[in-house]
Amino acid sequence: MSTPPAPGAAPALKQTLNTLQLWGIAVGLVISGEYFGWSYGWASAGTLGFTVTALFIAAMYTTFIFSFTELTTSMPHAGGPFAYSKAAFGPTGGYLAGAATLIEFVFAPPAIALAIGAYLNVQFPGLDPKLAAVGAYLVFMTLNIVGVQIAATFELLITILAIFELLVFMGVVSPAFSMAHFVKGGWAGADHFSLAAVPGMFAAIPFAIWFFLAIEGVAMAAEEAKDPRRSIPVAYITGILTLVALAVGVMVFAGGAGDWTTLANINDPLPQAMKRIVGENSNWLHMLVWLGLFGLIASFHGIILGYSRQIFALAREAYLPVYFSKIHPRFRTPQRAILAGGAIGIAAIYSDNLIKLGGQTLTANIVTMSVFGAITMYIVSMASLFKLRSIAPDMVRPFRAPLYPFFPAFALASALVCMGTMIWYNALIFAVFAAFLALGYGYFRLTGQARLAMARA
Repeated sequence: MSTPPAPGAAPALKQTLNTLQLWGIAVGLVISGEYFGWSYGWASAGTLGFTVTALFIAAMYTTFIFSFTELTTSMPHAGGPFAYSKAAFGPTGGYLAGAATLIEFVFAPPAIALAIGAYLNVQFPGLDPKLAAVGAYLVFMTLNIVGVQIAATFELLITILAIFELLVFMGVVSPAFSMAHFVKGGWAGADHFSLAAVPGMFAAIPFAIWFFLAIEGVAMAAEEAKDPRRSIPVAYITGILTLVALAVGVMVFAGGAGDWTTLANINDPLPQAMKRIVGENSNWLHMLVWLGLFGLIASFHGIILGYSRQIFALAREAYLPVYFSKIHPRFRTPQRAILAGGAIGIAAIYSDNLIKLGGQTLTANIVTMSVFGAITMYIVSMASLFKLRSIAPDMVRPFRAPLYPFFPAFALASALVCMGTMIWYNALIFAVFAAFLALGYGYFRLTGQARLAMARA
């Protein structure tokens, strides 16, 4: 059992997580992306166009994770990208990576919570999806406050159940699978590829990223790992391979089970795909709805862990008010950070008029906002890897990025392509994203003296 830090010492987190729990966090953070969100990409790119986009994004994430693991194992810090970028580019670099990561992890949960509400609405049509989403926040913020060991064990269990359910889904719809269904109109409504399909493929990038978004959140649990230099590489690499396989399987089987156009622009594509096969009153459908919630809950619960550690780490170094760096005296968890991120998420759920920009749904815009944060962080993190290789060649690196510099260079170039196309297709949301960064930078500049005084203390 860990002992509380000495008076005046920096707040400390408990080191309790093993390799299997970290794998559960890595997959659980992301696995909701297999249940919803990706089908919005079909609306603009078609099934085949979106497949090309998704494979490109899968390659970006694979090379990114192999490269990012070098940073995570070299500097196991609850701030994750914030710590790496601060070491490479100083306080301003740390601010940019930290703020971008915070936007990614604070805006992902409300999108998932809305999907939880949509799934429950299938079973209980009279239930308000937004009310269910708020209830999910209250339950899982409480679970995260109670303790990281309990939270991580719960995360592992529901992640395994979520994977099982995805495999069940593929098995149940497989008798109706037809490649002809999948390819019909697969190039943005056309049966054959043409240059007219390319803009839709670029526009679909945020929804392909949703397949893998937040896997990097394992870095924010690094301070709570028993042996981060050994366990994090295993968790990351096996995690990304698991997710790529599931993403391809779910997308192909869902699209091949019937008219895929009916699954675009909805929050519950898997239940709707299965409903066509087994009917509305089938036990298989009820099982998918109930067990399908495990996938959404796994990501929702895991990302709450991620955003709270990011808020905690930024507050601990006075990038956010120090108030949020306080740790619960009994559970040793950052309860104030957990509650703060939850308050922002609940506000986003009820901000329809503010977030429905560009004619997209509330969920689609929240996803896009989260992805802007993620892509910014990926760019800064890969730049940090190159910079640290240059200025700190003797740094202890328990894991080194394979095929350096090609893997991180591909990840960096791919992220830049994603950022450019996302800005082009989502200018209004990018403006809101940039405004958040600007407001945060203003706070960063105003509190510079406080950070300097803390560093001297």
